Amino acid sequence: MKNKHAVPALTSLPQSPRAEADHRVHRYVLTMSIRIVCFALMVLVQPYGWYTWAFGIAAAVLPYIAVVFANAGSDSTETVAESPVQQLESAPPPAVTADESDPQVYTIRERGQDPA
Repeated sequence: MKNKHAVPALTSLPQSPRAEADHRVHRYVLTMSIRIVCFALMVLVQPYGWYTWAFGIAAAVLPYIAVVFANAGSDSTETVAESPVQQLESAPPPAVTADESDPQVYTIRERGQDPA
C-alpha cells in the first residue's frame, strides 16, 4: 500500500507579503498612538508626580519598541514546507487479457555487415 500524505491545506501557507506589511504598519501606528497619548498625559496631568515620570519614560521608550515590533514580522513560528506533489491511491489497473488465438509476433533480423 502506498503512503498516503495529507493534502496541503491553504491555512498552512504563510501570510502574503502585502498582508504582513499592512499588519506591521498597523502595529507601528498603534504603538506610536499610545506614545502620543503618554506624551500628552505627561504634559497635561497636574499635579506632577511619579506618574508623570512613568508617562515620560513610556513616551521615550515606545518608539524603540514600535520599530522592533514592526520589524519583527507577524508570525514568529516556523512554517513547515509541504511538497506540492501529492501521492494518491489509484484504482488497480485493468486486467490485461491475452488473446492467445492470434498472437502478433514481430521478428527483427539484422545483418552483421554494414552496407558500403
